[in-house]
Order: sequence, then structure tokens, then C-alpha cells
Amino acid sequence: MIDSGFETTSLRMTLLLLVTFQAPVADVDRIMDAVVAITPLGTGKYDRNAYQSAHGIERYRPLDGAAAGAETELRRRPGTVEVSFELPDDQALAARVVEAIFQAHSYQEPVIRIQPILASRSKGLEDQANPNRWWNTTGDWKKTIVLVAEPV
Repeated sequence: MIDSGFETTSLRMTLLLLVTFQAPVADVDRIMDAVVAITPLGTGKYDRNAYQSAHGIERYRPLDGAAAGAETELRRRPGTVEVSFELPDDQALAARVVEAIFQAHSYQEPVIRIQPILASRSKGLEDQANPNRWWNTTGDWKKTIVLVAEPV
């Protein structure tokens, strides 16, 4: 098991924390606003870095003491997503972030997980000519700049 970071020519593998939570898609923007109020989620020259999965189905059954009251049937809630992002390996920061997630979440028992990971961080080498970089491809997610001629 690798228990410390390491470097390659192009990047550093850094010890970080992976924070993951599950929520109804309608909760995600509110939760992420609470998170970025604490930390910008920066990676290199980008901030607000997170990943959100496609919609899935959450399964659960409320028991005695649940806010919904005990039920006998299994609930299936569509439109639930998983969101993940990285934090520095800092327990005090992680505690503030998970508390913010809990307070902004609509659930009585939100699913929040933290895992130690090694994550890549670019060394920022000059590679403008790399044919694999997004700015050198024609992917449909790339912003298209439209030039409009001014009337004469």
C-alpha cells in the first residue's frame, strides 16, 4: 500500500481526503454552496472542483424514531446522486465541511463518507501543443467561440 505521496515527471500524487455524499439532485447546489463557503475546492488554476454522478435510486425503510415514522414497505427514491470532492488532509477542515453538508442536507441521516486517497496534481508543465489536451480537440463539451461581424 502506498502511504505517502510521490512524483512523476508531470505530476505529484498528494495525500488528500475524498469526501462523498449522496443527496437528492435538488439539494446539491445548496450543499455545495455551503461547502465552498468554507473552502474553495481548488485544484491548480480551477476551483469549485467536484464530481456529480448520474441519477440513481436510493433504497431505505424508515424505522421507529425516523422523522417519517416507521414504515413496513421499502422506499425507493429516484433522482438521488453522489457528489465527491477532495480536501487537504486536515481533520479540522473536514469536520467543518461535513457539518456544513449535514446542516444543508434535507435528510435526517445523510450519507457522508471520507476516505484518504492519493490524488494527482499537475506540475503545470508547458504542454500547449499536446494533441490530447481539450483545447486541441473538438469535443462537443468545449465552448465554441462565434465571431459576429459588426454592421458597417
